[in-house]
Order: sequence, then structure tokens, then C-alpha cells
Amino acid sequence: MTELLKELTTPAPDMDDAIRFEDVVSGVFDATESEADPAALKRVLPPQPESPKLHKVLAQAGMGSRLEMEQLILEGRITVNNEPAHIGQRVQFGDHVKVNGKPIRFKIAPPAARVLAYHKPAGEVVSHDDPQNRPTVFRKLPKLFQGKWQSVGRLDLNTEGLLLFTSSGELANNLMHPRFGLEREYAVRVLGALTLDEKHKLLDGVRLDDGMAQFSSIEEGGGEGSNCWYRVTISEGRNREVRRMLESVGHAVSRLIRIRYGSMVLPRGLKRGAWVELDEADIRLLTRASQTQGEIGSAEPAPADKRMPNGRGAGGVVRSRNSPGRGSTRSPTTGKMSSQQPDPLKTSVGYIGADSFSRQRQDAGKKRGGGPGAGRRPGGRSR
Repeated sequence: MTELLKELTTPAPDMDDAIRFEDVVSGVFDATESEADPAALKRVLPPQPESPKLHKVLAQAGMGSRLEMEQLILEGRITVNNEPAHIGQRVQFGDHVKVNGKPIRFKIAPPAARVLAYHKPAGEVVSHDDPQNRPTVFRKLPKLFQGKWQSVGRLDLNTEGLLLFTSSGELANNLMHPRFGLEREYAVRVLGALTLDEKHKLLDGVRLDDGMAQFSSIEEGGGEGSNCWYRVTISEGRNREVRRMLESVGHAVSRLIRIRYGSMVLPRGLKRGAWVELDEADIRLLTRASQTQGEIGSAEPAPADKRMPNGRGAGGVVRSRNSPGRGSTRSPTTGKMSSQQPDPLKTSVGYIGADSFSRQRQDAGKKRGGGPGAGRRPGGRSR
């Protein structure tokens, strides 16, 4: 526990390789798209650990020698997933093997979780099969040898920014489930400035068709004319929730960009339609961050004798366990919501994504022969 607390509070490295809200408002975010793109490097996912051969697995399961197992295969007495086995066949986690019609138990370690960070452009749908035949985000992803990519939540057609994919259903559930309370951070441009009363409504909660919804925080970001930028955070991901909330107080959304999901940030330089694979170290941090936030969200409320009769804490701060913020508090002086989840831009945990991206760019530069500025091209550009 001490090690985890130390990790959560350690100052992060320079965040120059992460997209921040200020980059979106200043135009840096869009400017990177117009930069010249060096010659593309073909990147493919590293191979999965080799699947063992069937006769070896059966021999290790105590069915007999390898030669005896090969003979059974030749005689057609062994099936894999209800299909006759063949000499040299390999099996993997999840396969069903039968000898003489009897299921055989064997152990093969499941493949390690893999995670992709994808920069979704506007105009793509998050669906494997779209009835309207619109471009989907999955068409640009690399092929998995086992299983399929699962999107961590969704972004609607006109929303752009960070979208995560993983091969692990358990990790996807931990990252998406409301009880884990992972914050999503968006840069949103609306028509007309929000009034103080409208901000309070959005922080306190507005009623939508599918229930109450609220932002954890709202920060002004400037803008030109009637177009105003805001940095908002929310701890759930219902369909078009951010847009519907702002429309409920009379403001149409003209642009919406997700720049953070939990402790995962959108890497600077990862162009629209490109992906980057997280390395093992960043996947461990991402998994630990989701589990840690889940523990924070499930914390027990303060004892009754420590609370004021009106439901306020001893410090006069309103607390709500059931709000989407999961442990969020409202400052009595600023009126802003603050979450117990650490700010990813101020902790080492928050450097997830940008670090993997930087390492892959450096590796790409070395393969080209190095030199100043080498490896500055985003990794994972689909072709």
C-alpha cells in the first residue's frame, strides 16, 4: 500500500508528450495534423507467445508419450473444438480437446492483455458492423491472432480523441464500469458562454431521459466570438452524455474531443486515425489505476457520529457517494467539484500512454539509423 501511495503522489515527468486542454484551445492540437509526415514505418503487433503443439500438451497432461499421442491423432481419435485433429496442430487457451470423445483438461496460460490507444477522428463509428456502411474504427486496427478487440466505451460519430481498445474483457469491464468511477476529460466547444447558474446546474446534476447526470468539474478555456471552450470531467460514459447535458441548459456543442480516460492521456503527435500499443509497464499501471480507483469508489461512508445533522461533513463540505464522481466533493469557496482520484497530469500514474508512445518513436528512430529528430513520427499509423 505504501508503494502504491508513493506511486500516486510522485511528480510526473515532463508532460510535453501528452495532449492537454491548453493545446486544444491554442490550436496546437490541430496544427500537428498539418505537419509533414516522414516516410511511414510498417508496424505490426509483436507475436503472441507460441501456442504449444497438441501432442505435447496431451503428453504433459498425462495421457501418454508424445509418440502415442501422435498415433491417436493419426487414428482420428482426437478432436479439437469438435474437429478432427492433425499432426503438428497447435492449441491455445480456450480450445476444447477430446480423446475418444472424452473432454481432456489441460492448462495453457491465457495471453497477456493488450491495449491500444487510438486517436479517433470525427466521422467514424465505434461498431464492428454498421448497417449504414459508414467507416468504423475497427477497420484500422491490427489483427489479433486470438480473440478480438473490445472498445473501452464509445465515442459518437462526431466526437474525436482518445479511444482505448483491449483484448481483455476483464480489463475493459474495469475501465468502463461506473462503480470504478474513472474520469473522462473532454475539451468541449459550445455556442455561447455558460452562466454561473448553468455551471452550478451541470455540477449539481441535470435530468436527462435516462436519469440524472453531472460533471465533476468545469473550467473555462477561452474562445473566439460566441464559441467558448470548456474543460469538463465526468465519471461515466452514457450515450452522448456530454452533448445532452450541455444541450439541456441551452448550449449546442460544436466540437468535442476526449483527451483523457482515467489515467490514460492522448499522446501528443498521435495523429487522427493512428494507434499506438501500450507496453507491459503502462498496461500494469493502467490496470492498477483502475483497481485503485475502484477501491476509492467503494469506500465506506463516514460514521454517523462524524457527520453533521444536515448531511455535511465536519468541514461543511457536501459529500455524495452515489454521484457519478464517486467520492467527489464541492469546495465551499470555489463551488468546483474535486475528486479523490489524483490528477493524472500531476502523478506518475497519469503518464500512461505518452510514455509508451515516446519509447516507440525512439525505437523507430534507431531502426532508421538515428539522428536528430529521428523517430518523431507517430507509431501505429494504419495503412
